[in-house]
Amino acid sequence: MKLAPGRSVWLSSSIAKEHAGRPLWRPGSEDKEREMAERNEAQVVWWRRIFGMRASVDRRLYVMVGVGLALLKYALDSALVYVTSGELWSPWAYLSPALFVRAGAVDGLTSPTLMWAMALYALPFAWVGLSMSVRRAADAGHSPWLGLGFLLPGLNMLFILYLASRPSRGSWEPGRSEEVVPADLRSILLSVIFGVGLTAAMFALNIFGFQSYGWSLFFATPFVIGVVCAYLINREATRSMKTTVGAAWVSVLASCAAILLFALEGIICLVMAAPITLIMSAAGAALGRAVLLHSRRGRAAVVGLVLCLPFFSAVERYAPEPPLIEVATSVEVDASPMQVWDKVIHFSELAPPPAWVQMSGVAYPIRAELKGEGVGAVRYCEFSTGPFVEPITAWEPGRRLAFDVRAQPVPMEEWSPYKSVHPPHLDGYLQSKRGEFRLIDLGEGRTRLEGSTWYAIDMQPVGYWQLFASALIQQIHLRVLRHVKAEAEGAAQVADAG
Repeated sequence: MKLAPGRSVWLSSSIAKEHAGRPLWRPGSEDKEREMAERNEAQVVWWRRIFGMRASVDRRLYVMVGVGLALLKYALDSALVYVTSGELWSPWAYLSPALFVRAGAVDGLTSPTLMWAMALYALPFAWVGLSMSVRRAADAGHSPWLGLGFLLPGLNMLFILYLASRPSRGSWEPGRSEEVVPADLRSILLSVIFGVGLTAAMFALNIFGFQSYGWSLFFATPFVIGVVCAYLINREATRSMKTTVGAAWVSVLASCAAILLFALEGIICLVMAAPITLIMSAAGAALGRAVLLHSRRGRAAVVGLVLCLPFFSAVERYAPEPPLIEVATSVEVDASPMQVWDKVIHFSELAPPPAWVQMSGVAYPIRAELKGEGVGAVRYCEFSTGPFVEPITAWEPGRRLAFDVRAQPVPMEEWSPYKSVHPPHLDGYLQSKRGEFRLIDLGEGRTRLEGSTWYAIDMQPVGYWQLFASALIQQIHLRVLRHVKAEAEGAAQVADAG
């Protein structure tokens, strides 16, 4: 059959338009597309096996991912610390797989930005280790709750080695329907009531019983609250992840409201504790929900977790003394060392800080007075909350002034609905130990003025609370040093003019 010339041209044009922009078919192209799709699917499955909670984890994957991530975490931390501080970290500082870095390894760092960065990117490493340990325990034929041993300080390495040595004997398959059912108000209220009650009990035990603000209060308790909320919400039917985590967060926030209502804490400290408590409660809720979907043995494990909390609190009483942390700050001054020295020892009153600083309740410096000269003299540094009493220990005119801290005021005045609230952590949990001014001659009538404060914070995790304490002390340093700089440069200009 022959087509008319016009018809054939029209047909050719139509076919060309229809296939415009499409790759021409070539032999084997379908196989390549299928291979690419399979490769993409395998990558998604691999990602879910590492970060998710559905896929099983065998011994080979557990060891391979664990070693790989530990080396990666060490490389990232070491590189970041070396670039910012010039220090080299030893691999022996990474014997705590729960965070892939011992808390004590960061105690000496002084950059709040560096510590925040390390804390934030440590979270996915911690989640992978915890979720894979839970699934590995189930794959090895044990209760998945055994994987929570990953969180036990000092024992977690033993748990990891044990899980890495066990062959596959079980399965990580759902033990009940995964069909999501809306949560009922009764189960949500029950979880909130339990969360508030557990928080009250652990708050009283740790703070009024053991005088301890530690890991069990800020990490273990919100994590267990999340697990218990997941159990209470999902025990009768499967609820969504959003509902489960939401119930845990409501429990934590209700607990904070109760603490505020009974004048046990102020708003500022509750806000500072919120990031770790919300993260840990969400992790507990997500993990608890996943375990309950795959194991019917939930009640005994949940009760066991709750009963372990007082034990953790008791063990924390024997923690070593908190380390001394140095915060160092410097400014360059267009004045000679002796001109700067004169303004260091004859410290005039500072201008008032911004209104928001005064309203925050955080202590800020007002003036300083030196009684006497030389070693043995006493420096009185007046803050908005009271005086620091600082006996002089080193007196080197034009070079160095050092002092101990014999007495100090509270670091802040808490925000509260009540006229006055005085939580225990304001007394002795953040202590300045000593301080120092150093003057370095840069020549040509210029001086580098350095200020250092050594302090200890008796709250765990030290690395977390150090973020706030070091940032606060850094700002105090800057305010004081800039005041000295302005005074010294003014005196130098007057001297040059005369």
